[in-house]
This record gives sequence, structure tokens and C-alpha cells, in this order.
Amino acid sequence: MPRIALLQSRGFATKEEAFKHHETLIRDAAKGGANIVVTQELFLTPYFCTVEDPAFFDLADPLPGPVTDRLGQLAKELGIVLISSLFEHRGAGLYHNTASIHDADGLLLGLYRKSHIPQDPAFEEKFYFTPGDTGWPVWDTKFGKIGVLICWDQWYPEAARLMALGGAQVLVYPTAIGWLPEEKPTLGDAQHCAWETVQRGHAVANGCYLAAVNRVGTEGNTEFWGRSFVANPYGELVAKASTEKEEILYHDLDLGAVENFRRIWPFFRDRRIDAYDELTKRWRS
Repeated sequence: MPRIALLQSRGFATKEEAFKHHETLIRDAAKGGANIVVTQELFLTPYFCTVEDPAFFDLADPLPGPVTDRLGQLAKELGIVLISSLFEHRGAGLYHNTASIHDADGLLLGLYRKSHIPQDPAFEEKFYFTPGDTGWPVWDTKFGKIGVLICWDQWYPEAARLMALGGAQVLVYPTAIGWLPEEKPTLGDAQHCAWETVQRGHAVANGCYLAAVNRVGTEGNTEFWGRSFVANPYGELVAKASTEKEEILYHDLDLGAVENFRRIWPFFRDRRIDAYDELTKRWRS
């Protein structure tokens, strides 16, 4: 059974400091038996989207480029699948929130660009990120078929379904989500409950594993709530991290259980694909 490791970490002052720290975490995860290693969202930078500031565009990297080359060398050396969340400079004035996927031989299988872009107080992402145009690729890696989505994507059952229909056995969500001080006392528990519950529902509805890796620490006024987790096809929490600590969260994935679950709970068989045309409309009126 392949072992997944989620790197629940914090923000750092510089990209080089962040890379060196995460390289240590990646090596520790590999020593711990991990075959698939996943970073949090935008692991090389602070969560700069708390404000709108054009200077933060300078944090972006060309992809593919030196950063993915370095990540690929690390994946090859350690023999791991490495999923990394990055800030991409694609072209003049064009930026994406992007994940790179390296196979265990170090090959860059491709990129996934975040499709759903939020705009909320302290989450000013529409200022920085263009919606992704990569579609819904599923990566056939040495250690399983993996669908990669990013943070705000995790609220959309359509995205999870399309990845699962592409063959994904595991859905992976690099994430940066947290509480604002004015909301936490009254809404904090409910917000976390919604976040966890909707993703556990994706695992059940698609008969697959789901792994969400979040940040910890406070950046600006945002207190990232950690609590990275892995859910199995029944939606059960089979691994869960703490609220405040940096840690590596491990779980062994029984990919055979995915096929067995889908045989017993044949949601794909019973889908009414002849009856869903209106899902492509903005609203039913």
C-alpha cells in the first residue's frame, strides 16, 4: 500500500528559507516511508493574498522552470511522487495558483491550475490569480492515480466528480484556509465543520480517498487552522493533524479498497447522465 504524507507547515520570510525547510520535511517524509508527498498551498511564500499589493506578483515563478527542476531532482532522488503548490508567472500580467506533479522518477507529469478563485476579506485571490484552464487531469503515477485540486476547488462537487470519472483513486487538495478574528468566536467551529464535511462527502460520493493539507500559524489577521486530514471512501477520518503544530501526517492508502467500494456502492453506474444537462447553466429559472 502506498503511504501518503501531508506536510502541514507555516509561512516563511523568503522563498529560499521555505524551500530549504520543506526539503527537510520532504526528506523526513521519505524516511518515514512516504511514497506520495504533498505540500500546503503556496508553500514557497507567505499567504500574500491577505491584501491587494502588486509587489507580490514578484513572488511568482515560471513553470516549468528552476523551481520545478529542483523539485523533480528531489522526487527522483527519493523515489517519491511529489505534489507541490506554487505561484506561477505564465506570461506578461498572467498569473496562476498552480500545482506541479512529479512522478517517482523525477519526471514532471504536468501542472494543474486552480480553477475556482475566491474573493473574500483576507482572501483577495481574484486580484492575483487567473482561473485555471488545465481542465481536470488525473495523473497516473507510480503509486496510484491522483487528482489534484487546490483549496477553493474543494467546495465544488463537480470538480471532484470529474477527477473521479477520470480514474482518480485519491483526491489531493493543497490548502490555505483559516479563521478571521472577528468571525472565529461565533462561526469558527461551523466554518471548520463545513470545510471538513464537504470534502468527506466528496470521498463518499466518488468512492475514493481524499487528502487535504492545510497551513498553520497566523499571517496578517488570518489564523490558519491546520487540521489536515485523510478520509477513506466511506468518509471516515483515518488520519488528522493538529490545529497549531507543524507536522507530517501519514496514512497508508489501500487502493484496492477503492475498487471494492465502487462495486458495492455503484454511484458511477447509477448516474443519470441523460438528465443533467442543466448543470451547465448558471441558474435554473
